[in-house]
Amino acid sequence: MTLRVAVQMDPLESINIAGDSSFALIEAAQARGHTVFEYGVQTLAYESGRLTAWAAPVTVQRVVGDHFTRDEHRRIDLVKDVDVVLMRQDPPFDLSYITATHLLERLEGQTLVVNDPASVRNAPEKVFVLDFAHFMPPTLIARRIEDVRDFHARHPGDLVMKPLHGNGGKAVVRIPADGSNLGALIELFDNAWVEPHMFQPFLPEISEGDKRIVLVDGEIAGAINRRPGEGEFRSNLAAGGYAEPTTLNAREEEICAALGPALKERGLIFVGIDVIGGKWLTEINVTSPTGIMAIDRFNGTNTPARIWDAIEARLQAARAS
Repeated sequence: MTLRVAVQMDPLESINIAGDSSFALIEAAQARGHTVFEYGVQTLAYESGRLTAWAAPVTVQRVVGDHFTRDEHRRIDLVKDVDVVLMRQDPPFDLSYITATHLLERLEGQTLVVNDPASVRNAPEKVFVLDFAHFMPPTLIARRIEDVRDFHARHPGDLVMKPLHGNGGKAVVRIPADGSNLGALIELFDNAWVEPHMFQPFLPEISEGDKRIVLVDGEIAGAINRRPGEGEFRSNLAAGGYAEPTTLNAREEEICAALGPALKERGLIFVGIDVIGGKWLTEINVTSPTGIMAIDRFNGTNTPARIWDAIEARLQAARAS
């Protein structure tokens, strides 16, 4: 099956090919003979039922500093000229991101979008996970400081405070047990974000890392353990953490088995979940998951190929129906 693929992503010039999942997906598509276009989300245009993008055909190669070639840009019709759209631009999950999901949703039944845009819109990382609260640590989503102080009183010790729609570990802060900086941090977060914020007890197990587990069409594809860097409590690779090989325990497999059917049903083909201490589910990442290159490096697997197998299977099923 030869496909025409449009990848909605950040500019290829800006990526780090050593770990970028979008690059790996393009590379795998190219290896299968698929034609790949690259475009930026800001070029989407909708008129009279037609959704287009200002896109360029690209080819990639794993050469640092010379990792792609781009042909001339042109307007492409995301129905007539494309079989699959990969929605791969990085968060923040803001109104621009949400608007793009509304536009791409117009392609339903005509062009396959991965991950499904309506499901992405309805499954922000730190909100969708609440559907599986029995696997989560105690969690508060609130804005009033009185609610936070009440939560802290019932869960004494250090707290972790996170922007509800943040990514990559950005602006995740630790509040000491005495709450001495809580008021100032609430003021800071309230000025920066209009939505409520997330609070959880600090989990000492984070010093041993957290696991990024990748699921492809609801099935476990692999995992890495991410450990915090020197002087950090955040284990995100983007925040200075580092990856190491790992295996899954029975509890983590139970979490994946519980999530798998819901992910598959929602059209969330490529998903990364985060688990701390072998038991605490903290996020379900559906917007632009990462980690597959580290997983494949440690395990000798080919996760991009597995993702394309899942995409092609969905297309075949759709065409047969």
